[in-house]
This record gives sequence, C-alpha cells and structure tokens, in this order.
Amino acid sequence: MLTIKQIRDDRAAAERKLAKKGVDAAPVIDRIFALDDRRRAIQVELDTALAAQNKAAKEIGMLMGQGRREEAEERKRFVADLKARSTALQEESKSVQEELQSVLVTLPNFPAEIVPEGRTAEDNLVVKLVESYTELPAEPLPHWELARKYDIIDFDLGVKLTGAGFPVYKGKGARLQRALINYFLDCNTRAGYLEVEPPVMVNEASGFGTGQLPDKEGQMYHATADNFYLVPTAEVPVTNIYRDVILDEQDFPVKMTAYTPCFRREAGSYGKDVRGLNRLHQFDKVEIVQLSLPETSYEALDGMVAHVEGIVRSLGLPYRILRLCGGDMSFTSALTYDFEVYSEAQQRWLEVSSVSNFESFQANRLKLRYRDAEKKIRLAHTLNGSSLALPRIVAALLENNQTPEGIRIPEALIPYTGFDIIK
Repeated sequence: MLTIKQIRDDRAAAERKLAKKGVDAAPVIDRIFALDDRRRAIQVELDTALAAQNKAAKEIGMLMGQGRREEAEERKRFVADLKARSTALQEESKSVQEELQSVLVTLPNFPAEIVPEGRTAEDNLVVKLVESYTELPAEPLPHWELARKYDIIDFDLGVKLTGAGFPVYKGKGARLQRALINYFLDCNTRAGYLEVEPPVMVNEASGFGTGQLPDKEGQMYHATADNFYLVPTAEVPVTNIYRDVILDEQDFPVKMTAYTPCFRREAGSYGKDVRGLNRLHQFDKVEIVQLSLPETSYEALDGMVAHVEGIVRSLGLPYRILRLCGGDMSFTSALTYDFEVYSEAQQRWLEVSSVSNFESFQANRLKLRYRDAEKKIRLAHTLNGSSLALPRIVAALLENNQTPEGIRIPEALIPYTGFDIIK
C-alpha cells in the first residue's frame, strides 16, 4: 500500500508513475487528499476539546475546594458537552480513517523508473536470450500427448476426481515432480535461503498483507465457512511470517524458500494457452522470498534474478528474461523480471518464473518494519520469485528432450529422479 506521504511529496510524479500502470489516479488522489485533510482537521478539533476537558476538570476541583458549588456544576455541564463532542469526533475520525484506508488500497504500487512504457505483454523488454535448442523428431509431440504416450500425467482422471486443471501425475511423472521440487529447494538452501513449510490456507489478514486482497479475491479459492483462502503462491504465507514484526537493521537480509501446492481459479482463461500443463488450477511451485533494507533491495533483486537464471540454465532449456512493462506488471510490484522457456513442440514461450521487488508496498500493508542505526522505525522492502513453478518447466522438459527412444532427463536431475530416461 502506498503511504500518503509518498503521494503528497510529489503529486505530479505520483500521477505520472501510476499512469505507467494504466491508472488515472487524479480522482482517487483528490479523494485521498480530501479525506486526509478532514482527518487532520478532526484531530486538531479533538485535541482542542480534550485539552479543554482537562483544564475544566482541574477548575472543577478548585471550585469545589473553594465551596463554589454552583460554578463547579456549570463547569461539569461544560465538560459533559465536551465529552459528547469528543466522542462524536472520535467516531467521525474512525469513519474517515477507514474510508481513507479503503481508498488508498485501490492504488497499485509505483513502478520503478526503469520499467518500460507499455500496456500488454507485447511491450515487455527482452533483456536476455539464451538459445540451446535440441534436435527433435520430425514431428515432435506436445507434452499432453507425450504424457498420454508414456502414461505419466492423466488429465482425464483429474477431471473425474476434481475438474479441468487438476492433473494426476503417475509413475515417473510423479517422480519427476518430486525430483524437481527437491532439486529447486536444494538449489535455494545452498544459496542461503532458509527452508520453511507454511500452511496452504491463509486468513484474510495474510491475503491483505501481500496484496492479494482485496485485489484478487475472485482468483482465489475461498473456504467460506472459516474465511480461509487457499494460497495462490507460497509468497503469501512466507512473507506474512513477518507481519507486525519490527526487525533490527543487522537482521537483514532475511532469505526464505518454501514449496507449496498453489491454487488459482484462473477465471476467464481459455483457448490454447490452457491446454495440458500450460495453465492449471492446482500446481506445484517453489518460491524464494527476501526481506531487505531499502537501500539494498535492488541489489537483492539482481541476485535473485541471477539465482533463478542459474537454475533454469542447469536444466538445459532455452530461455529468455523479460523486464515487464507497466501495463503487464502486478498490482503490488515495483519491478518484475519474467523468465520464459521455449517449448519447441508448441513453438511458443512459456512463463516459468516472476522475480519482483515490491519496495515498501507490501511492508506497509504488513506493518513490517525495522529499527535503523539511529533507532528510527522504517518500512522494510520485500521481494519474491518463483524458483521455480513446475508445470511449464515439466512441459518444456518433456517436449524439448523427446527422442525416438524416450524422454531424456537433464543431467542435473538424474540424482533426484533415479532414472535418466522415460521410456
């Protein structure tokens, strides 16, 4: 969540930054300023009333001590009127602050200066391309046909058990899933990330803290009886470990990694982009999260991008790294890099990771703060990245490594799978 200070410091800059994300912020900022001005005016009036109450209370005691009962009774009536006014002001202040908060949370994060202009994925900037294409059979099969041929993923059985977008992994397909999860976690822990195993259901406060609520409630599965939400990513519970926490400057960086199943309704998704593993309602993902000092968060982002790139490269897949344009960025992000691997059978790029710096946007919602060297309380910065999401990695691995003999397993994964080919 943006702070009022961020907006008031330079309104023109705030409107320009939000316009890069496709938001006409002027009417919202007008409302924010009006509410904030009213909140301040109420506070001044309330402080004045409370001060008058305190003064009158002292006068009552003095008058009673002097036997001036009639005057004291008059002051009591005056205090009673002040108390009634103070109560009304406090109620109005609470109402104004709640409305101010509800308006503030509708504004997305400011994009960083280096975020490209643009509205759609076509406007994203390719910052790196690594080609490592393999020679495939004359008519390579897409992964959903390979899955059926080798009986490793059953999409129809998933429909029977739950519905479309909930595949069942079998045999070496299940073993490959487990191998990838363990490999990604090992890569992350070797890089200094603490492994945690969080719940896969979170409460409303957690969803608000990382920005999924109220922005994306329609895309989350909601257990209404308990008002819990199934996690769309491990970012939500892991980052919320530090909700309402004040750290010390020397505690940074905080680096965590977690595996969870992820659940997304993907409402409105259809067509070729959802075929097979391309878009699922339940999928596995390993996440990395960092908490950083503000002055080092972009250095941390570069390190996370390099780390994810190392994992993707180790799988031998062709990949590219994109810097997302303003219109294609998430509500909460200040700067995002996407990783895409190339599917040779589908002849298209598949997103497998997003690595983002949220600056203080999530931290303000989370009340995640730290004491600096001067003991001043400041907001921390938060970052996260997929390291990695499994479905499209599996799709690319199956398609790009198919041979007449079977599907070859990348060398880095063989110690984890226990086999080097799916026949």
